[in-house]
Amino acid sequence: MNTGRNSGHGFVSAFAPQLEDYLAFKQAMGCYGASRIWYLRQFDAYCADRDRTVFDRDTVEGWVLERLARSGRYRSWMSYIRDVGRWLQAHGHADAYVLPDRWKAGVVPAHPYLLRREEIEAFFTAAARLDTPSPWRWQAACFFTLMHSCGLRTGEVRALRTGQVDLRDGHLDILWAKGNRSRRLPITDQVIEVLAACDRASRRRFSSRDTFFVSATGHPVTGATVAVMFRRIWDQAGLPRPAHGTRPTPYAFRHHFAYANIERWAAHGQDVAALLPYLSRYMGHAGLGPDPESWTR
Repeated sequence: MNTGRNSGHGFVSAFAPQLEDYLAFKQAMGCYGASRIWYLRQFDAYCADRDRTVFDRDTVEGWVLERLARSGRYRSWMSYIRDVGRWLQAHGHADAYVLPDRWKAGVVPAHPYLLRREEIEAFFTAAARLDTPSPWRWQAACFFTLMHSCGLRTGEVRALRTGQVDLRDGHLDILWAKGNRSRRLPITDQVIEVLAACDRASRRRFSSRDTFFVSATGHPVTGATVAVMFRRIWDQAGLPRPAHGTRPTPYAFRHHFAYANIERWAAHGQDVAALLPYLSRYMGHAGLGPDPESWTR
């Protein structure tokens, strides 16, 4: 392998040139996924910290084992490092290690992290005071409000375009979301105020933006960035991260929205079973699953 160098994607290990060439190849094939880049950066950092210079079994499986100890529900990232090994073999590195199929991991069953009221209050207090030069300074509270108060998926908030936010009539249009389903969501006056404040700040910096939430370059925000900002705000709020078991993620706000509505209906003596189809429609589900956890996906 070549000597490491700083690269366009921030790679610094001995594998930096090969990782750059691999990503250029994938992009030429129309693959621009941000998650692939994010995980390869983690692999690169692992190799740099341990002075790994050979793409062998110890290097690849060592990183995989470390990630498994901290991985969440989805583990499709294994396919990224497997694909790198295959690409290396096809481009002059016959000894490059290809992660075998036995490492293919399925989806771990979901166990939602249920947010407490004190955690939610502390989180949004910290979000409103976020100190960063990026648009997240004024976007953070608004972005996570849509997940908490409207039960939106992370990807739905990221994809929300300015034309889909009607502040005058008070609704959001969620278009071609999961399962190619669209829906119009009424929003409260409080949510409208939060959205309006965010929109005013964004218009001053990004007058021609297409998506409601943008990065520092005016492009749509990535899923990896959302996760990073969530953890940053969580830590800034002084909230603990569980050492074991389910950990909080942005999706916890969507879980909270579902359970909070069900609990409120039950507390007021309403017919929960009769109201569940309305909740399902609002949250963009095809139908009700066999267990409550399925209602939040």
